[in-house]
Amino acid sequence: MRTPLLHAALLCASALYAAAAQAKVEVEAARQQSLGSVLAAKISEDIAPGDYEALLAGIKANPGQFNRKIVLLDNIGGSASEAIRMGRLLRETGFDALVPSTGVCQGSCIYLLAAGHKKTVSGSVGLHRPHFPSGESAQAQASHRDVRYSPAAYFREMHVPSRLAEEMQRIAPQSMRLLSAQELTRYKLN
Repeated sequence: MRTPLLHAALLCASALYAAAAQAKVEVEAARQQSLGSVLAAKISEDIAPGDYEALLAGIKANPGQFNRKIVLLDNIGGSASEAIRMGRLLRETGFDALVPSTGVCQGSCIYLLAAGHKKTVSGSVGLHRPHFPSGESAQAQASHRDVRYSPAAYFREMHVPSRLAEEMQRIAPQSMRLLSAQELTRYKLN
């Protein structure tokens, strides 16, 4: 009798862990008095595989014409390759990016911010070198330098100076450096 109960508890625990591992991706259409029709996407928590699909599903669930599309970022980073995929989708579908005054955009969230056609930062933006699932060795990092993942190539694609990728590489994954208002302007992030 305890075996089915234990099995159910383990299933619930693994479902909660899986839900906690992904970013919270919300997409909603709204009407705002001064802006008109708006499609708002909010991406918070930790970016993980599957978040691109959640963002795509949210965008597809809200077809139509919008005066503005805005992605609200309050995100602590996560999977850099997933963030790049999400960033390309945000750029392709015409989103502006906003880090509200109460928000943070850390680590791989920078890829989402860079994707915005217009970018507004009122909160904090923090940089560090991405974590690599296969380790921090030079060989592990080299395996992530293909064109689909290359931070420098991605930033050029988003019309952000590729030297931002060089700056990211100087900061250890376990550290964080906040960008100043001048740096946000220099890197075309605000």
